[in-house]
Amino acid sequence: MSLADATALPDPRICEQARLSRDARFDGLFFTAVTSTRIYCRPVCPAPAPKPANIVYYRHAAAAEAAGFRPCLRCRPELAPGDGAWRRGDDTVARALKLIEQGALVDAPLAALADKVGLGERQLRRLFSERLGATPNDVHGTRRLLFAKQLLTETTLPITQVALAAGFGSLTRFNTAFRDEYRMAPRELRKRDVPPAHDGVTLRLGYRPPYDLAAMLDFLRGRALPGVEVVDERSYRRVIGTAEAPGWLRVSAWGDGAHALRLELQGAAPVQLLGIVQRLRRMFDLDADPHVIAQALGQDARLRPLLDARPGLRLPSGWDGFEIAVRAVIGQQVSVAAARTLTARLAQRYGTPLAVPLDGLTHLFPTPDRLVDADLTTIGLTRARADTIRGLSRALLDGRVDFNPERTLEDFTARWVALPGIGPWTAHYMALRALGHPDAFPADDLVLQKAVPTDGVRMTAKALTARAEAWRPWRAYAVIHVWKGSMAPSKSPAVVGAT
Repeated sequence: MSLADATALPDPRICEQARLSRDARFDGLFFTAVTSTRIYCRPVCPAPAPKPANIVYYRHAAAAEAAGFRPCLRCRPELAPGDGAWRRGDDTVARALKLIEQGALVDAPLAALADKVGLGERQLRRLFSERLGATPNDVHGTRRLLFAKQLLTETTLPITQVALAAGFGSLTRFNTAFRDEYRMAPRELRKRDVPPAHDGVTLRLGYRPPYDLAAMLDFLRGRALPGVEVVDERSYRRVIGTAEAPGWLRVSAWGDGAHALRLELQGAAPVQLLGIVQRLRRMFDLDADPHVIAQALGQDARLRPLLDARPGLRLPSGWDGFEIAVRAVIGQQVSVAAARTLTARLAQRYGTPLAVPLDGLTHLFPTPDRLVDADLTTIGLTRARADTIRGLSRALLDGRVDFNPERTLEDFTARWVALPGIGPWTAHYMALRALGHPDAFPADDLVLQKAVPTDGVRMTAKALTARAEAWRPWRAYAVIHVWKGSMAPSKSPAVVGAT
């Protein structure tokens, strides 16, 4: 399937069937606008189906809003998972969307965004209009207002804080934008029956089923750092913020059969909320389209049984790029358990302790400036590994490497491999776990080289790379399936949201 096919609006007959059957597999892949009410909905909307003559389909929520439609208050388009089609490799629109998600248009003009992805402003606007039916500024504006709508609906945050959380510099600007777009004041949307969350926030994070939360938590639990994060069979918790203003988050299943995860936040400032949500959507891979991925990888006889066994397996990314980089270096040529032990020592020795522990959470993971001159051999690292971690810390501080979303996979790995002690395996592992890049492929991985062939002969990295060419642009998902298939059976709960 070509990128143009993947990002095109599905055939109208498929859209019609999906909306009439309320097929959750298409949630977020298109939106249904009703001309008689001027409201747009998700395909899973529980409201009575409108007449086909009154229906217009849009590829993106921003396109529907640009055409003058308002989001449905019943199915709530802000809860739809993101469209995973942009994850196909390093397409320009994909990189631009990731930058918009990170707030690239909050304080900078469209020209700056276009420059970051190597295009002119007019070219970028044209690409967005062709692919999504909306301009980059439309996408940015819709993203902010839909997040504000979710906060107004699900939390008791004051409207001033909602405005800040959605990226508006003033309450007046927020009220004006909200009223102009949705034809109502923000206070009119506020639910009166939302229970207080003890000064915290609880939000729903939607995904497209199936979703194997058990496997995700199993992966994270085996690498959890004591004091920094706590992972059990049902949830993931970690400390966030600073030592002066620490907070914590917890992610678990929403329950009640909903295709969503529950995010509980304590101690996060309003301006941090949208960034935290985007981080967690990447970390838990909530915007992937498992059916598209399975259709592509299922053509391979070696992968097909793995996909059938774990239909909702996702890429387990990480909270922080630097943390993943340090883990990757420590994990070179040692077991997962050994790497976890050493990384835990590093976190306890050089991380920032909290003045008051938060229910088992005691330390923030160290920042690059804390490790750039540290004697890491005292925690049991070899001198070579210690030098590599100090070197990558310096390179991050100097700006020679980064985790910027505008980087292509080739550019990202080339920059990291240029550092002493960083090879292709480490760079691709970081791309997989720090960026959640769908095509990252650590071909030097010993498990992959032994598990992919069926004749018992270990493959070389070159042969494995050639073998995996047909898996593009989803090689990272093939990696996760092979890794999971090579592990001992887990006693974790069943797949969440499998359909």
